[in-house]
Amino acid sequence: MKLLFDFFPIVLFFVTYKFGSAWVPEEHAWLKDNPIYLATLVAIAATVVQVGHAWIRQRKVENMHWWSLALIVGFGGATLYLKDPIFIKWKPTVLDWLLAALFLGSQALGGKPLIERMLGGQLELPAHLWRRLNMAWSTFFVTMGGLNLYVAYRFEETTWVNFKLFGVLGLTVLFVILQSLYLSRYLPEPKPEK
Repeated sequence: MKLLFDFFPIVLFFVTYKFGSAWVPEEHAWLKDNPIYLATLVAIAATVVQVGHAWIRQRKVENMHWWSLALIVGFGGATLYLKDPIFIKWKPTVLDWLLAALFLGSQALGGKPLIERMLGGQLELPAHLWRRLNMAWSTFFVTMGGLNLYVAYRFEETTWVNFKLFGVLGLTVLFVILQSLYLSRYLPEPKPEK
């Protein structure tokens, strides 16, 4: 469920990009010129709603959602103000590379790896596995950031929008499944009931 909540702005971005031009009145023709502008506006609003919802329900917002909000407002705002889609296309890469830097930095500083701090209450793993898992997430984020730029610069905008939803979601789910399969070897066997 959390994964779907995290992808909420991306799904709205995609739906608006594909179908949103029909909703735009003629006096805002610049939003019709390229559907990415309206989609960007909706993604900004959706991220604000996402952060607001988390705050209202839990009186707490995860750091990743704050960073995502700052980046979507910054890069999305630049896209709308300068009418240049390249800024919004860079946003996922910057977020992915920031996350990779956090995961790598947590390990390089000698403390607990970031992934252990996030999941340590749910899993018991040896220290070397936490480091390996942390490196896997770092590598995943670096790769996803590079892949985003590759698609953004090498393919048409529509392909990038499709990749942003289906490619990113699919690769993330695949990575989590592979990670779960790898970790399942190290989880304790359930004790039989008497």
